[in-house]
Amino acid sequence: MEKTSIKKSSISISENGIEKKASAKRLAVLKTYKIYIGGQFPRTESGRYYIPTNAAGKKLANVCLSSRKDFRDAVVAARAAFGGWSGRAAFNRSQVLYRMAEMLEGRKAQFIEELIQQDAGKSKAEKEINLAIDRLIYYAGWCDKFQQLFSAVNPVATAHFNFSVPEPTGVVSIIAPQGDSLLGLVSVIAPVIAGGNTCVVLASETKPLCAVTFAEVLNSSDLPGGVVNILTGRPAELASWFTDHMDVNATIYCEKDSETKKMIREKSAMNLKRVFFYDQVNWYTAEGQSPYFIMDSQEIKTTWHPVENIAGAGGGY
Repeated sequence: MEKTSIKKSSISISENGIEKKASAKRLAVLKTYKIYIGGQFPRTESGRYYIPTNAAGKKLANVCLSSRKDFRDAVVAARAAFGGWSGRAAFNRSQVLYRMAEMLEGRKAQFIEELIQQDAGKSKAEKEINLAIDRLIYYAGWCDKFQQLFSAVNPVATAHFNFSVPEPTGVVSIIAPQGDSLLGLVSVIAPVIAGGNTCVVLASETKPLCAVTFAEVLNSSDLPGGVVNILTGRPAELASWFTDHMDVNATIYCEKDSETKKMIREKSAMNLKRVFFYDQVNWYTAEGQSPYFIMDSQEIKTTWHPVENIAGAGGGY
């Protein structure tokens, strides 16, 4: 009987089934960066997403394309959190901001990597993360001090004590600087929450990675859910909603687009929102931090308290 030889098959078996040959290049799995609302990480209700790229054309991530409904949900969460956060002792708010700096310090390597992915050089990335940490500590120190600096006992012509003291304005909507990923974001959030406000922030459209990772830092920093809400998406689509929502008390815009500025001024008049444009601020210098940024989102409350006049005119107890 003639023997026949069995020819070796060229088909290889992988864990996923049968394939003819191993792939020459592994398909990268892009991370999905979710939004941050009310202390949770939902996907956008619209189901939309976009894929930002760096200067070399490399795809960075799957990023949620937030909608008007996402913004409305974030405002509801911010309003619900406002009472508890504004009512906390100023020293306790200081502790929370310092804890945020601690957590950011512990994840420096991840932030540096993300900044480098988004076209920053290593030295610039290290500078940006260090400045962001220092900025949180700076505002942590101001939490229980700015009231003393900006309060006043006012001279009046009647038998009263007259006090003027700053109080948080409420829910603040923020369109963060679009040119950098982390430092500008931290620099606009920190003074707002240091003063007892809550906020809804739209991160950089082209460099969103650090913003969503920063939300993970917030989530592990004892910050109550809803105090900071971070959305990703297009300012051109969302700017009008950030401005004309009737339960938003102030709006901060950090870009130079004149048409958007005009729209913000007009729509903010509907409920007399405070409007601030930070388009001329260099966040990498000393002008990027100041207690006056805290005061931008404060209202001044004046209280009259009757007292017995015991001055030299003859009054007495």
